[in-house]
Amino acid sequence: MTIVTDRTAKLRHHAALLDDTASRLGMDLQEAAIRGALKFDEISEAVLRCTTCSEPEACAHWLKEEGVVVAAPHYCRNTKLLKRLQGAQ
Repeated sequence: MTIVTDRTAKLRHHAALLDDTASRLGMDLQEAAIRGALKFDEISEAVLRCTTCSEPEACAHWLKEEGVVVAAPHYCRNTKLLKRLQGAQ
């Protein structure tokens, strides 16, 4: 049961990092999905990509920084998707 709980916690943590990164960039992933700019499978794949990142602590720190940002951090594994969504707004 612990393995399932650990995996679930990791997925939730990275889903939150992805959603918070999108929000920090001025995007709403739920709204993008409703508009048809983002497929549900793309969200799942993006969360899984995020789980393979070696910099989740740096990402969490970046999310807490103040100021305007125009792009995800250089290490973000979802940069391509986020850039595409920024262009679709």
